[in-house]
Amino acid sequence: MRLKTKIDSIFPEEKSIPKDIMAGIPAPVDRYLIDGELRGWKGHTQTVFSPVCLKTSSGLEPKCIGSYPLLTQKEALKSLDAAAGAYLNGRGTWPTMSVADRIKCIQAFAHQMVEQKDRVVRLLMLEIGKSLEDSIKEFDRTVDYIKDTIAALKDLDRVSSRFVIEQGIIGQIRRAPLGVVLCMGPFNYPLNETFATLIPALIMGNTVILKPPKHGALLYGPLLVPFRNAFPKGVLNVVFGEGREIIPPLMASGSINVLALIGTSKTSDFLRKKHPKPHRLRCVLGMEAKNAAIILPDADLDLTVRECILGCLSFNGQRCTALKILFVHTKVIKPFLERFSQAVSRLKFGMPWEGNVFITPLPETGKPDYLAELVEDARQFGARIINENGGRINRSFFYPAVLYPVSPKMRVYTEEQFGPVIPILSFDDIEIPIDYTVASNYGQQLSIFGGDPVVIARLIDPLVNQVCRVNINSQCQRGPDTFPFTGRKDSAEGTLSVADALRAFSIRTLVAAKELDLNRKIITTIVRERRSNFLSTDFIL
Repeated sequence: MRLKTKIDSIFPEEKSIPKDIMAGIPAPVDRYLIDGELRGWKGHTQTVFSPVCLKTSSGLEPKCIGSYPLLTQKEALKSLDAAAGAYLNGRGTWPTMSVADRIKCIQAFAHQMVEQKDRVVRLLMLEIGKSLEDSIKEFDRTVDYIKDTIAALKDLDRVSSRFVIEQGIIGQIRRAPLGVVLCMGPFNYPLNETFATLIPALIMGNTVILKPPKHGALLYGPLLVPFRNAFPKGVLNVVFGEGREIIPPLMASGSINVLALIGTSKTSDFLRKKHPKPHRLRCVLGMEAKNAAIILPDADLDLTVRECILGCLSFNGQRCTALKILFVHTKVIKPFLERFSQAVSRLKFGMPWEGNVFITPLPETGKPDYLAELVEDARQFGARIINENGGRINRSFFYPAVLYPVSPKMRVYTEEQFGPVIPILSFDDIEIPIDYTVASNYGQQLSIFGGDPVVIARLIDPLVNQVCRVNINSQCQRGPDTFPFTGRKDSAEGTLSVADALRAFSIRTLVAAKELDLNRKIITTIVRERRSNFLSTDFIL
């Protein structure tokens, strides 16, 4: 079958979809969680359509897979009251609880979460179009992240369980929670990246308001009961709705202590300004990126093409860590373009439940049209689509477009496309990609492909001062989760990794006393009789 025909006939009839994929669909969410209570919702709702369209007698129709509540400011502020009440200015049960007991609650949640794996994975796949294989990986990676976070906190607590004596002062230094955390995750990893802030925020003793992303909200339906069962009242509150409706009043209250957002710098700036005392607000932000690859003349092209395909097009390029512009040395530009285009043509595209599928429909309404605008703008300034049927659209499906040669005149040169459009340009002078990185508004990661250690070393030294991760002969990526994940400029604020996130959602706090007999007696009694969860030498195994 010709490629054009395959693209035009990509969507199935409903009867051809495996029954187990659509079991329980539609899956409406008609409850939300506030103060330990699952509350029913009778108000306005948001209907959720899958990016998967269906062939019908009247043409292609989007598939309705559920709905979720559109809460109002009233419910949002009630969730804030619940979270603030559970924190109780640091005197609540959760922030004063022992680390060991908070770990037990997290473990109880993880156990119940795993029981919902099938439902969560299918909703994740159907709502954002992520392949079944990658949806399973996201779930499993999230469970592993919870386990790794628990292990990291145990390590941190063991180090903190000793006393320090300096200059006649006895002290014990630990980490204490910050207060009420507002967590908002992204649509592309609605489970994993949301939990990358949610879990460390909770386990460090903060109380949380969780607002699921606009795309990727349904998967939180099966998790509401585990959330309620695992945590004390008010510790975790889940509110659904339009962000612009329910989030600004939360920020304007001044009662949010931490903003944890994976989104855009525009959104984070807007919300930060809503807070009446921004100096009291800690921000943990993951934002835009325009990660570049620099392909040197001695690069192994087989390896380079393989990694660039993964970097540019995994989950349709809808990742902040995706490679979003490729600088290729003129000596290898011709063979690189040939091999890269051939590799794109070999990628399997189709429905997300199909085996080994790589390119799938896009969940954001209007995204194919936006990508088409970028392609047309580039063409007007001299770029060509070098792969067959690149940029062809069928409703929510956009076939990858490889553009060459790209220049600074084009929007795609600087805009983060966040989709399957791959801008490529050639260079003779290595200063061209370096200058691009320096001038960019973003500073997350960069990839270098080449074989000469001397040349690569000369690139590493200036580039690590522009981005926060330089990848050698490999795509940009977040993992492993034990590595720091952050960015410079408009790409991030704060650092996320298993260990770093624990620090991001807490503050170093100490109890100190002059080395007097009276103080030694007081501290010894408190520790021996286990009168305090903070001042303690208990060792968590």
